[in-house]
Amino acid sequence: MYCTYTRDQILVAMDFMKPQTVREGVKWLEDKQVDVFFVTLNKADKDYSPTTMYNDYSINEEFFHWQSQSTTSDTSPTGQRYINHVHEGSKILLFVREFKKDLAGAAPYTYLGTAKYVSHYGSRPMNITWHLDNPIPAKYIKKTSKLEVG
Repeated sequence: MYCTYTRDQILVAMDFMKPQTVREGVKWLEDKQVDVFFVTLNKADKDYSPTTMYNDYSINEEFFHWQSQSTTSDTSPTGQRYINHVHEGSKILLFVREFKKDLAGAAPYTYLGTAKYVSHYGSRPMNITWHLDNPIPAKYIKKTSKLEVG
């Protein structure tokens, strides 16, 4: 936990051998019963369309606000999977990065651990509050909080 990995490293470590086919910020691995979230906190207009400028940030060291893809409703199978993931036995893995790119190219993600659904509001996109199973270390709070984002 709290180590950095490229998106491809994460997916291959999860036995998904076609990481180049993943374009979205969430990958559902049905065989593992895992949703892998790839969150970029500071989004530049030139890199993202208006429908992908998601508002993602830590609320504090224990809670994280995340927006689903713009087409995900709370009544859709995906929305219901997020809401009911504990009951259904699936896990949420949260990987975050501050910016899309760094000096070396695509910026790596930091693994913040697993999270559990707390609540949501809205639909298309859903605004979900997740409770992190392990608190975000102080050195990451400034990078992930809304005060620094956007």
